[in-house]
Amino acid sequence: MRLDALRQTLYATGAKDCHVDRVIRAWAQGKPLDAGPRSHPPETYLPLALRHALPGLNEQLSALARVRSEHPGEDGSARLLVELADGQTVESVLLPRDGLCISTQIGCAVGCTFCMTGRDGLLRQVSSGEMVAQVILGRARRKVTRIVFMGMGEPSHNMDNVLDAINLLGTFGGIGHKNLVFSTVGDYRVFERLPQEIVKPALALSLHSTRAELRAELLPKAPRIDPAELVELSEIYARTTSYPIQYQWTLLDGINDSFEEMDGIVRLLSGKYAIMNLIPYNATAALAYRRPPVERITELTRYLHAQGIRTTVRNSAGQDVDGGCGQLRARDSAASAGRTSQRIAEHRRAPGPGSSG
Repeated sequence: MRLDALRQTLYATGAKDCHVDRVIRAWAQGKPLDAGPRSHPPETYLPLALRHALPGLNEQLSALARVRSEHPGEDGSARLLVELADGQTVESVLLPRDGLCISTQIGCAVGCTFCMTGRDGLLRQVSSGEMVAQVILGRARRKVTRIVFMGMGEPSHNMDNVLDAINLLGTFGGIGHKNLVFSTVGDYRVFERLPQEIVKPALALSLHSTRAELRAELLPKAPRIDPAELVELSEIYARTTSYPIQYQWTLLDGINDSFEEMDGIVRLLSGKYAIMNLIPYNATAALAYRRPPVERITELTRYLHAQGIRTTVRNSAGQDVDGGCGQLRARDSAASAGRTSQRIAEHRRAPGPGSSG
């Protein structure tokens, strides 16, 4: 369900703009659809036909997404495996300090070599309604004041749905615009569309290397935009919105953790309205990449600080519960495939009709 379809469903009951906005606001904030002033019953602010339609609509919205499994992490995070109406699954992560990371695609076409999500390519887009439904599931569990579109998928490849969800959450969902974070590997369409939106989200850019050839190896299907150009385009957006760009750098042992790369960061980001987030890789047995030792991470962080680059170390949430993007879904898919294979094997071993056993 896209959000415009939800609006049309409400208008079909004869509801006016004020009624439609009230219902959508209640849904986006995780409240009952007929929520209104505490001292007034729904019949005083919602028309009869709309009130009669709300139970059925609530069923439709509840069916958009459900939590198949929940995996609390030792760091206060919780990774949710979310099942959509067609049986496909995505991941959402409740982050420490009231954050929520949601997915925008099932699979991903960028094919980052260190990411589990892109191994099977892009399966389908996640609708704007399914994105907001992930937020509702998160809000049912804890307070959410910050939403990052940084889960499975590349948001710029599903631009209309992502911006539709961002606009709703930034107008009716009670989320501050700078607390809505659009994460991307970099795409010209991002820098064209975002400045035109009513709700202008903060921008997170996955850089991972300042060397164009290495970045192309790590992100094989990302647009071929030179890192220096990406930083310049991002800087224009940062100055327009007054939000610093959050540059993401997944630290891979022996690959992009050299002082040569750190000097590249200094060259590109000096004087820029930017924050460099160093993210130690969340290792998985399925891939050969490893995170650098703690001592190395500390050394690199201190080096960047000494060069005047605002730097944070942002460990992936839920590292003890398959916290890397796509890992939980991959584990669940593998388990499902294993159960299917077991059932097939058992069926083949079972004696046929008329067998003496």
